[in-house]
Amino acid sequence: MTITAPAPPTTELSLTRLHLMRAGYLLMGVGLALVKWPLLFKADTLPLYEGVTLCLLTAMSLLAFLGLRYPVKLLPVLLFESAWKLLWLALVALPRAISGDLDTAATEIVVNCSLVIVILAVTPWRYVWRTYARTPGNRWR
Repeated sequence: MTITAPAPPTTELSLTRLHLMRAGYLLMGVGLALVKWPLLFKADTLPLYEGVTLCLLTAMSLLAFLGLRYPVKLLPVLLFESAWKLLWLALVALPRAISGDLDTAATEIVVNCSLVIVILAVTPWRYVWRTYARTPGNRWR
């Protein structure tokens, strides 16, 4: 009697898609590590909300590196990255740009947030829709 492993579900992502997701995680992880990790040693000297942002983005970079190993399980990290950047661009940057009030600091953030296009491109949106919108949630009781 031979026992065979169950067939993978039809919602399985291709190896190419997994590697594209890994590229997104790598971009996030390395980018944040280069920019934010050096600031950790002086986090206690930063203004309150800059310290909060530093810690949040450092934690995001650690999760992004974990996404290299588990790209599907860490998919909510890509979703969070997309959501906060798109919200900031739409609700902060766009109104400032329209009113002509986009200063140098805001312009720098716009450029950094524009890299969200890479994350949007590597996110498997059909899988996201199937998994998070169409699949019934966990029971409440």
